[in-house]
Amino acid sequence: MRNFLERPTVTPIAIRVDGDWIAGDLTIPHDADGIVIFAHGSGSGRFSSRNRLVAQSLTDDGFATLLLDLLTEREEQVDRVTREHRFDIPLLARRVVAAVDWCRSNARTQALPIGLFGASTGAAAALVAAGTRPHAIAAVVSRGGRPDLAGDMLEHVLAPTLLVVGGADAVVIDLNQLALERMRCSRRIAVVPGTTHHFEEPGALDQVCGLASRWFAQHLHSVAPATSAGQ
Repeated sequence: MRNFLERPTVTPIAIRVDGDWIAGDLTIPHDADGIVIFAHGSGSGRFSSRNRLVAQSLTDDGFATLLLDLLTEREEQVDRVTREHRFDIPLLARRVVAAVDWCRSNARTQALPIGLFGASTGAAAALVAAGTRPHAIAAVVSRGGRPDLAGDMLEHVLAPTLLVVGGADAVVIDLNQLALERMRCSRRIAVVPGTTHHFEEPGALDQVCGLASRWFAQHLHSVAPATSAGQ
């Protein structure tokens, strides 16, 4: 655990993708062990309170984090009315891939192994990105995710993958189990007892933080960063 009195600076960034820009918040602690890119879901963005709590926990444990808005400002305005973009997995996945490529080319992050943390539909986007850049991703964690929406790309994921689900979220448990059976990489499901889909119960997110930190600590240390963004 790092010194809480020495909080690292949060740096706003912008990533060019699909002819527009997506915004992100980059935090890099001293001697970071890797970087975790967050893929939010279901209309959420980089200001999601739940994912920011997880990101803060990971930063305290020595990981850099990149919280993203997967939609541009214009797309967010449309999505608030139509809800059409939040379930567009190919679009969301392209944004995660763009963030992976950005981390591979940025001087501050290019030496850091990359992990992905996805929530809800963002978990599907993270897994599609991991299948698209199989040699650039060292580990994936899904929280209350819909990995089944990644479809055939599940079979292309090489990164060790942890699927965290709430014990009271029966439908999502079943969907995660189906996705698990399609995957070929090292993977497992972690069920947090008595917890619903959004992990709102007391202590539930603390358990997610611990599971994610241990998974990334185990797997981000075990690989060398890819030498090319396209790998």
